Amino acid sequence: MAIELLPNWMAGLEEEDVAFIKKFILASGSLKEVAAQYGVTYPTVRLRLDRLIQKIRLAEDVAADPYIAMVKRLAVNEKIDLDTAKLLISEYKKNRSHPAP
Repeated sequence: MAIELLPNWMAGLEEEDVAFIKKFILASGSLKEVAAQYGVTYPTVRLRLDRLIQKIRLAEDVAADPYIAMVKRLAVNEKIDLDTAKLLISEYKKNRSHPAP
């Protein structure tokens, strides 16, 4: 597939995310097998998959609202905590619907 044909959600993934997806597919979706390949526990792999799912969903949100997507991305990447992200998004939505005079 040519790079210009990559979906936005895939183009935004890091190299290690793509490697994880490849291992996951080759393991027929077995998180237990992927955990063994990485030498980590099942819950660690489950967390990694959950974060990858969040990244993919965030990529789809960017078109809808880039600011909200950025805040969510910061939370997923643990740059800010979830409560802070929720507060920022809430205030942003409030100010967007009721702009200051």
